[in-house]
Amino acid sequence: MKCYPLLTGLVISLTFAYPAYGDMHDGLAAAKAGDYNTAIEVFRPLADQGNAEALFYLGQMYRRGLGVDQDDREAIRLFGLAADQGNAKAGFNLGWMFSRGFGVSTDWPTAIRWFTMAAQKGHADAQYNLGLIYDEGQEISRDFAMAYKWYSLAAEQGIAGAQYYLGWFHHKGLHVKQDDQIAVKWFTLAAEQGNPSAQSNLAVMYSRGWGITTDYVEAYKWGGLGSANGNENASRVRDYVAKLMTPQEIAKAEKLIHDWQRTQ
Repeated sequence: MKCYPLLTGLVISLTFAYPAYGDMHDGLAAAKAGDYNTAIEVFRPLADQGNAEALFYLGQMYRRGLGVDQDDREAIRLFGLAADQGNAKAGFNLGWMFSRGFGVSTDWPTAIRWFTMAAQKGHADAQYNLGLIYDEGQEISRDFAMAYKWYSLAAEQGIAGAQYYLGWFHHKGLHVKQDDQIAVKWFTLAAEQGNPSAQSNLAVMYSRGWGITTDYVEAYKWGGLGSANGNENASRVRDYVAKLMTPQEIAKAEKLIHDWQRTQ
């Protein structure tokens, strides 16, 4: 089972979802335009008043050093004040920072607590990371049922890594009945988002006829796409099926690869 590095969903840029109140709207618009000084002038007084959204965005600016000196400790403080009010984005970022030891000593129990808070409020990246934590037994008892639960919630929100792992669970029968048709469904959704491991696994499914009709053109296509994304197993699958294909079939598959890449 190939695992992605934990915590790939870090919020690394400001999320411009505009709240209803005008001052926050002005601050977010300024930040989006790169006018960080103006954004801070708007966020800081609102944060001082305890506004959770302002605390979160001000924390993001300290985390990334946008308009202020980069300061993980201050980011942690601001995220904590926002998360204590139930702000899921702040909770997720706290989980990430405690798991990585940014601004604080690495503390997995605290990280898991904040990931859980954010995940329970519907934060997709937090749900995905909890799935990874339970799947791998990261400072917690390995629990496939919990991993499946959180992967499922994140996958339904379109997180490609979670979709890939759901496909893997169904292919291997981890916590669920083995079902390659369902595995193909989730591998496809992840592969269409460019997930290289899903592309590789989908190529295998097409080449073997597992959960779907055998199709060497599709196997070559997904193997080629996964290979282009750096997945070595995808390269091997593509090269394997190429030996079973006619030149015309290979040309068709190469065109499908080109057409898919052009639309991304």
